[in-house]
Amino acid sequence: MASVISNPVGNMNFDRIKRKKKKKSLIKESQQNQSQNWKSETQQQIYSSRLIQALSQVSLNSPSPSAPRGGRAVREAADRVLAVAAKGRTRWSRAILTSRIKLKFRKQKRARASPAVTAALATGSNRAKKSRVSVLRLKSKSLPAVQRKVKVLGRLVPGCRKQPLPVILEEATDYIAALEMQVRAMSALTELLSGGSVGSSSSAPPPSS
Repeated sequence: MASVISNPVGNMNFDRIKRKKKKKSLIKESQQNQSQNWKSETQQQIYSSRLIQALSQVSLNSPSPSAPRGGRAVREAADRVLAVAAKGRTRWSRAILTSRIKLKFRKQKRARASPAVTAALATGSNRAKKSRVSVLRLKSKSLPAVQRKVKVLGRLVPGCRKQPLPVILEEATDYIAALEMQVRAMSALTELLSGGSVGSSSSAPPPSS
């Protein structure tokens, strides 16, 4: 009589693979739902209200030289609110949120260093960047056209510089939908504010002669 001998190691590997597949499918499903949510009017209203709160705290003429000013400050606030609205479910949203923290620590480190050390580091980093850029250009020229386009797309989507093509495509799909919603919300706010300013100027009394 043949006896069936179970393999516990094989069963554990099978369960692990099954859990990974289930996790990937859940993540993919949540990303698809999130992409649909960017098109909803409710999500746009939530983003608009949070954007107004963030812009009210932005100082366009900040006394600190390291703080972003003008349009850059508005853009960073809008992107940060967009990343928060994504709730960290995507690579691009996590990359936007963590990049601000990294930049803050880098500025603090530079402030602690002496001016001579900072200048030497800046000179060395500029030289390294130039040599790195030239090497990357040579490498990019030798790559096929499809791989070059994938690399460009990976640089455009935050957090996807070194990711494989399937991940880049998923993140780019969600990121583009989020940016479209951001444009709609900011266009609506611009129209609202410009309409309010026109209304207030028209309701003002004429100057007395």
